[in-house]
Amino acid sequence: MSDNSIELLETVRRIHDLLELLAEDKIAERDAKQRTTLIEIVGASVPMQKSILLMDGTNTQTDIHTKTSAHKGQLSTLVGKLSTAKLLVGDSKYPKLAISIPSNFFEKKSHAK
Repeated sequence: MSDNSIELLETVRRIHDLLELLAEDKIAERDAKQRTTLIEIVGASVPMQKSILLMDGTNTQTDIHTKTSAHKGQLSTLVGKLSTAKLLVGDSKYPKLAISIPSNFFEKKSHAK
């Protein structure tokens, strides 16, 4: 890729991130039921929460395990539950959330029980 192409791609990504930020309230409203289900499935486990944030379709379950130190069996169970709840799209070997969530999704106080 040329320097101009790389710069253009970075600019488009920044614009995308800004648009997501502006639309977050509407996205949250639209996906409220799925987000609630996601929180119920993941629970308070920090490694599982970190795992969810890596489920973008580019990481294998092994990659996610390596990056988060999540227990392999628990991660596999999590992927199964997410799939059953229709919260994943595509191949479960490369899990990808069917909904978008912000990077601070699990930090929000509104999720505390």
